[in-house]
Amino acid sequence: MATQGSRKTLTGLAQAVVYSLIFLGILGAVNFLANRYNKSYDTTSNKQYTLSDQTAKIAKNLKDKVTITYWDQSSKFQGARDLLGRYSNLSSNVDVQYMDADKNRTKAIAAGVKTIPTIYVEVSGNKRQEAKSLTEEEITGAMIRAVKTGTRKICFTLDSGEHSLADTGRDGYSALKELVEKANYETATLNLLKKAEIPMDCTVTVVAGPKRDYIPPVVAAIKGYVEGGGKAMILLDPPTKFGGTGVDDNAELVSVLGEWGVEARKDLVIDKTGVGQIFGLGPEFPLVTKYESHQIVREMKETPTGFPLARSLDVKKTDKTTAEALFATSEDSFSTANLASGEIRESKNDRKGPLTLGVAGTYNTGKENGNGRFVVVGTSNFVVNGFLKFNGNRDLVLNMFNWLSNDEELISIRPKDPEDRRLNMNVKQSTLLFYASVVVIPLLVVVAGVGVWWRRR
Repeated sequence: MATQGSRKTLTGLAQAVVYSLIFLGILGAVNFLANRYNKSYDTTSNKQYTLSDQTAKIAKNLKDKVTITYWDQSSKFQGARDLLGRYSNLSSNVDVQYMDADKNRTKAIAAGVKTIPTIYVEVSGNKRQEAKSLTEEEITGAMIRAVKTGTRKICFTLDSGEHSLADTGRDGYSALKELVEKANYETATLNLLKKAEIPMDCTVTVVAGPKRDYIPPVVAAIKGYVEGGGKAMILLDPPTKFGGTGVDDNAELVSVLGEWGVEARKDLVIDKTGVGQIFGLGPEFPLVTKYESHQIVREMKETPTGFPLARSLDVKKTDKTTAEALFATSEDSFSTANLASGEIRESKNDRKGPLTLGVAGTYNTGKENGNGRFVVVGTSNFVVNGFLKFNGNRDLVLNMFNWLSNDEELISIRPKDPEDRRLNMNVKQSTLLFYASVVVIPLLVVVAGVGVWWRRR
């Protein structure tokens, strides 16, 4: 019996050893694969912990080695690895280095580190840019600035009632100025009334919603600029005549657009879907969720964009230009030609949707790689301070600038803002939640326990 018991003990011990070795082998294999193939899965609703399409596209298209150097105390490195590790996973051309600014004091001084954390993005050891904070927007922006060469300038027209880059109010363009400068563009203003000429160092010229008619020399300057190979974004509001602050027809500029294959109609587009109410908007703010196949909007998919107080556009062919619609409203929309009254009334004469709101076109100059480009949108209000952050509006306008400046490789969906998922409750709801969690649920557990004890008694 003793021998049989010993055999059982030895058998059990052997099995335990074998199972332990198998477990350790599996654990080792998992750790090896995890170390070699660093994969993670983001289950958040807005993919907050996944790098954006733009970042992925830039990293995968890198031709030179990019080094991201994070200067901080070593105890802070782990927090940075959560974000920076995703960059190194995107491409073998991205190298991330973590430098302790206290232990490497002389090196930190030589590198220009004055505060911690400091983040540098460097290309091939010579061109360096600083990311102002540990965010994807800042790091990817620094990477773009480091990779791109040359100066890109966006010039905005003024002095005819256009939106101002200095205006921080709801209808200003100060947020747009900040956005494009983060994307490695310089900004400038043009007073074409003083000098009706657009400098050729303007990579893109923006006609930013003029409320007054452009005089003929100004229109001629815009026309000659594009037809000479320049790039222009023309944001033209509907010529409303109500509210005491109407918008002029700008007939001469509209006529030039017609020569380029874009007819800007005298109407106001109304959205009847009611979807805008979800975002706290009225019917004068048509929403777009479907896009055409042009490079500007190809990456937009079904990302909503909004266009406050917009006019519709028609596209036609011309001998010199090729124009394409970018996006349109849904079928459940219409445009009214009654621009003298703020009251909306649908009539049988109204045009039915879908209605085009944005057009992109190319002007054939006959020169190799010297064609002009233009984008026309039937409103200038989709990028004002009060509306720029609406869903995909930022992505859309930056895609337009990137296409106009021949930077098609940068067209994509950009880093997302953290999603605010707070739960807002009134006093009654808070009280109900308190009693349910602190009183009712514990009481039910006690009653259930007493019931079980009573049955087994």
